Amino acid sequence: MSAIYDRLGVGYARHRRPDPRVAAQIDAALGDACTVLNVGAGAGSYEPTERAVTAVEPSSVMVHQRAPNAAPAVRAVAERLPFADATFDAALASLTIHHWPDWRAGIGEMRRVTRGPIVVFHFEVGEQGTFWLTRDYLPDAVTIPAPAVDEVVDALRGARVDAVPIPADCTDGFFCAYWGRPEAYLDPDVRAAISVFHLLDPAVCERAVAQLRADLESGAWDERHGHLRDLDALDVGYRLVVATP
Repeated sequence: MSAIYDRLGVGYARHRRPDPRVAAQIDAALGDACTVLNVGAGAGSYEPTERAVTAVEPSSVMVHQRAPNAAPAVRAVAERLPFADATFDAALASLTIHHWPDWRAGIGEMRRVTRGPIVVFHFEVGEQGTFWLTRDYLPDAVTIPAPAVDEVVDALRGARVDAVPIPADCTDGFFCAYWGRPEAYLDPDVRAAISVFHLLDPAVCERAVAQLRADLESGAWDERHGHLRDLDALDVGYRLVVATP
């Protein structure tokens, strides 16, 4: 994971600002926990500000983008957390487990060091395969390995799954965040903060962007998907997986 984020992490804090509506849903899922471990913490997205947070992040590029008042970051990987059993009230992993070399081991470590809820912000792989960007322009995105939500639930030995509707003006520029703002995907700086565009062959991504640009200029995209521009929020497959003791 460190090597990936050493490449895509530049400018990450600029385009991947936590969305307050998503943050509120994550914060509620953490319950009354006072101490929270944020694993794969990156630049600090979705770390609750009213709790004592410890961050774990292996990438120096990401750590250096953390705000001066952000939680202290420990340089470590999810699969080997340097904490004693049951150290934290809760643990959080936000849009990160699909980059862990052994995500099951990472989940096991989160369970080991946590005595309360474990909250995983993730996505339904199958549903994102039907997203217009994937289906119409970048079908190779579905070939990128990622655990299914049901697999995460099994690894946690049971959990509830909550849908996370993504606002039309979402400030966190993850893969499906611009579902109603297709022009954003034409911006190379926006794409640079989305891991999919780093994991796929650059030529494949360039062809997809060129086709999207052509469809926007011709009006073909709006003929197919223009109704999305009028929506306030959309379920594009993002989920909170919440395991409680």
